[in-house]
Amino acid sequence: MTNFLDAISYILQSGYVLVFFLLLHSFLSLRQNSLLRILALFAGAPIFVVIVYSNDLPNLLFPMVGFLLYTAVFFRGRFIEKLTAVLVFYPAMIAVNYLMTDIGSRLYFWITDAPDEGRTREMYLTEALLIMISMLVRLIFWLAAWALLQKYLKRIAQNLTFRMWLIVDVLMLAPITAIFTIIYFLPDEIMVVYPICIVSIISSFGGVGLAAYISDSLRTEYGARELEAKLSYYKDKTEEEERVRRAYHDMKNHLLILQAQAEDSQEIRRSIESLQEEIEGYEAYCHTGNDFLDVVIRDKIRAARSRNIDFQEMIRFGDGGFMEPLDISTIFGNALDNAIEASEKMAESMRLITVKAARIHDMMVIAVENNMQPDTPVYERTSKKDTLMHGFGIANIQSAAERYGGQCTTKAGDGKFVLKVVIPIP
Repeated sequence: MTNFLDAISYILQSGYVLVFFLLLHSFLSLRQNSLLRILALFAGAPIFVVIVYSNDLPNLLFPMVGFLLYTAVFFRGRFIEKLTAVLVFYPAMIAVNYLMTDIGSRLYFWITDAPDEGRTREMYLTEALLIMISMLVRLIFWLAAWALLQKYLKRIAQNLTFRMWLIVDVLMLAPITAIFTIIYFLPDEIMVVYPICIVSIISSFGGVGLAAYISDSLRTEYGARELEAKLSYYKDKTEEEERVRRAYHDMKNHLLILQAQAEDSQEIRRSIESLQEEIEGYEAYCHTGNDFLDVVIRDKIRAARSRNIDFQEMIRFGDGGFMEPLDISTIFGNALDNAIEASEKMAESMRLITVKAARIHDMMVIAVENNMQPDTPVYERTSKKDTLMHGFGIANIQSAAERYGGQCTTKAGDGKFVLKVVIPIP
């Protein structure tokens, strides 16, 4: 009977490891390597099932360090996101494991009275039964947590900024500090330890809700800005098109005037420049196949031309509708801001930015190219002195691409800098 209960306990423990792994996977994306994906499930088991006793420093530190290394090796994304996953799930995991171990131990000694003359068969059976019940309760708890938190984890969608992640992480220091210190320094005060363990679990899950709330607020604000930008874009476009139509309507009369003034080259030059100014603004509009991207490119074209930068675009983004506007803005906005900044350092005759985007087979390929000085050092993050506020552009592009299973690469050489993003089309 004891062996049967041990087998059931092992099955329940395996189920708990799988559920905890899936819950973590809802927060972070696994690496694409198939071998690492398989190893990820087995490598996490020693961390997830660690037994924690009172005043047990090794088993408090091991899961924390191991959890951080585990997310770094097997999951994609920025370090700040992996750190948040550890800070969110570690306190809850330790609290549940400690509660199940401690409650089971106390029940065992209460039922068996732990005689000194040795353990009987009934005592072994009681121990196996309590372990099985403990594993069952743990599995039910994490199944409920997965059902509750999954929708919030998906809503986060990893679109928070670095500072927003820091806010969540700072708040998560409270439950992680509480669970660590209370188990280690107050081993015998049940009436203190148990409530703090429960509060730590609630606080950890509250961190997920907080991150989801910040993400929702960001998307709501961004949606309002997107709508405002589109309205402004179409208003400007309508006014520009009306102005261009009037210019073309008067073109015949302007040409007659030019013919009458053929002997005065300066007057002709001024008239031609006036005509060019009339239609120049309309050239800032491009049709990419994506309304939101039209707005982004329109603004970048204007920014480039105001700095005397030649801007060439060949964008066919009609198949990119599966991407969120925020991710489109992150990829194109950051890439073009970097290209404009680099181009400003060049002589005006060398200022050139080329943007290409199109579907190639089942992939959406985006390439942004700009000229650069051959001896310009390529900084890992940023050339600005304020590294806290800058330098996350390419990292954000990489994160946006990885959300769709894509990747971002950069190449510098022969006086050119090329940023390329490849994203599979669902």
